[in-house]
Amino acid sequence: MTRAYTEIAQTIRESGLLRRTPWFYTFVAVLIAVALGGSITGFVLLGNSWFQLLIAGALGIIFTQIAFLTHEAAHRQIMPLGPANDRLARILAGSIGMSYSWWDSKHTRHHSNPNMVGKDPDIDVDTISFLEEDAAKSRGIIRLITRKQGWLFFPLLTLEGLNLHYLSLKHLFSTGPVKKRWYEIAMILARFALYLTPVFLFLPLGMAFAFVGVQLAVFGVYMGASFAPNHKGMPVLAKGARLDFFSKQVRTSRNVSGGWAATWFMGGLNYQIEHHLFPSMPRPHLAKAREIVIEHCSTLNVPYTETTIWKSYGIVIDYLNRVGLAARDPFECPIMAEYRKA
Repeated sequence: MTRAYTEIAQTIRESGLLRRTPWFYTFVAVLIAVALGGSITGFVLLGNSWFQLLIAGALGIIFTQIAFLTHEAAHRQIMPLGPANDRLARILAGSIGMSYSWWDSKHTRHHSNPNMVGKDPDIDVDTISFLEEDAAKSRGIIRLITRKQGWLFFPLLTLEGLNLHYLSLKHLFSTGPVKKRWYEIAMILARFALYLTPVFLFLPLGMAFAFVGVQLAVFGVYMGASFAPNHKGMPVLAKGARLDFFSKQVRTSRNVSGGWAATWFMGGLNYQIEHHLFPSMPRPHLAKAREIVIEHCSTLNVPYTETTIWKSYGIVIDYLNRVGLAARDPFECPIMAEYRKA
């Protein structure tokens, strides 16, 4: 097993699957620019109309697609050199109101130890509890949410867009060291000014708030719906567990089937296993890498998990509800609880 990753990495390199694909990312960038231009044109032409909420929803989708490109630039998938990818990722992140330095630090730790207690920040409690011990510690309104958190997961995602902006600004205005702090603050403030000024200037106040609310809700749900299937409900590794790199990345990750439709919808995150094994692999090569990884897993008897997107959502909801059981009162009688409902 210690040679597992070395052998498959050599096969991947020899297959040319780590080569950059500038043609693909140029095409994606043009599509996003056209979609953004169309949305701005639609906003101007519609004027004082509740159909503006359709434009708000479209912007939520476009901003998520930009977030996918930010993720890929951060993993050195787009530009030929690392510093160029960092600059691009920081600009793209700022354009959707997120701090690149906050996200990059968090995401790097996640990739190093996915689903490992105490090391993966993606399973730290943040309203939603991903571990039973965190669910058991919940109090007040959070405890009530945790009890039914599986069913509440997608409704709560409507607030995730706002939460991402909040966490980014909280990081940037913290007292600790932040790389390019004022550059990112300036970019994010300029972004909000360019986005919010025309919305509140040209739309009635109620409609303007509804516009921003719909955009944030679509952005949050789309982001959560794309990232949640990847690891939630997969094995959680105990703190300090020792596992070889190949097994750790494969066993804690889940792929989503669906071919190119899923790849466009999820920005390549549907090939989560291949992405975790080869983070710098461009999106168009992930499908071919999947075939190599599946064969390698079969040879080594390592379980390879892949399911449909709908089944993955069901798994996530079921897992979160099972974790949420720990938030129930241990002295509550289940039979009496059922009678109270009746």
